[in-house]
Amino acid sequence: MAKKTIRFFCGLLLAGSTLSAQADLVVLQYHHVSNATPPATSTSVSLFDGQLEMIKDLQLDVVSLQSGTQAALNGKLANQKQVAITFDDAYESVYTEAAPRLARRGHPYTIFVNTRAVGGPGYMTWEQLRELGQRAGVTIANHSHDHGHLAKRPDESQSQWDQRVKTSIDRAQSILEEKLGTDAPLFAYPYGEFDARLEEKLAERGWLGFGQHSGAVGETSGPTRLPRFPMANAYGQLNTLKNKLLSKALPVDASTLPAGIATNNPPTLEFTLPEKLSVNRLACFASGQGRIDIDNLGDGSVRVTAPKAFNSRRFRYNCTHPADNGSYYWLSQQWLDLSKPED
Repeated sequence: MAKKTIRFFCGLLLAGSTLSAQADLVVLQYHHVSNATPPATSTSVSLFDGQLEMIKDLQLDVVSLQSGTQAALNGKLANQKQVAITFDDAYESVYTEAAPRLARRGHPYTIFVNTRAVGGPGYMTWEQLRELGQRAGVTIANHSHDHGHLAKRPDESQSQWDQRVKTSIDRAQSILEEKLGTDAPLFAYPYGEFDARLEEKLAERGWLGFGQHSGAVGETSGPTRLPRFPMANAYGQLNTLKNKLLSKALPVDASTLPAGIATNNPPTLEFTLPEKLSVNRLACFASGQGRIDIDNLGDGSVRVTAPKAFNSRRFRYNCTHPADNGSYYWLSQQWLDLSKPED
């Protein structure tokens, strides 16, 4: 029932969408904001300052994640250019470096917390989270209790998986409500990993689900597979940031796309562009493999398959198409190879 609900919702959104000057919501994802933490998940302090300055220069509105996402999904943004800022894991550097900078600018933001880690080395304490949560515009939300890999494992029974996921996501929500008095209907998937079953769990609870695949949130996005642009040093550099901040969701109904489990490696992705977009202007890229070929199936339908298999557990196909005023439509398809070990 939940899956049908998701598909019906997305279908309604697509039916009402247009390709006019509609703006979408861009969600930025951070972990550490520090010069002394692991580079793969860190944004340097100077880069973070530069990113905030570019948001200001582009005259983008920084909005709360929940209201901004709901407005984008419902097509209520008109031509407003909006950005939401999120942090995963509640690292201490968010409290010491990011929070003061965001407070000075009056920007709202969301912190996704894996509750078991709170108070541990390098993480915020409950007192710090409570302090931030009491500030205007700051939302504390669910990132699971144990930061586990929540997609169903191949050797796991349905009942085992049900219990494991319920314990992780519901326990975290209960702890957040008990400790901080918050029950925001927002969830960030650990490692950005999800499958159709996990999406159904979120839909049953009425939660919005956020991944770690790139792109903007628009009318055709899936409420339980929402994209965010990673902003760590490797991905958040200023020379490419403008295109991300001004990006729009490629208007393809999310319910027609795979849930993201790679049954073949490399996997195949098929989708259909709206009539006003041209296959000839579409460009697709695969993680670590660069630009890849696009098979034109006719009538706006395309097929994309990377030329070789991926060695990683998580990888993506990213497709872009020019939009208006130098911006780009963006679609990122997350893939998860369950045969690879959890990391």
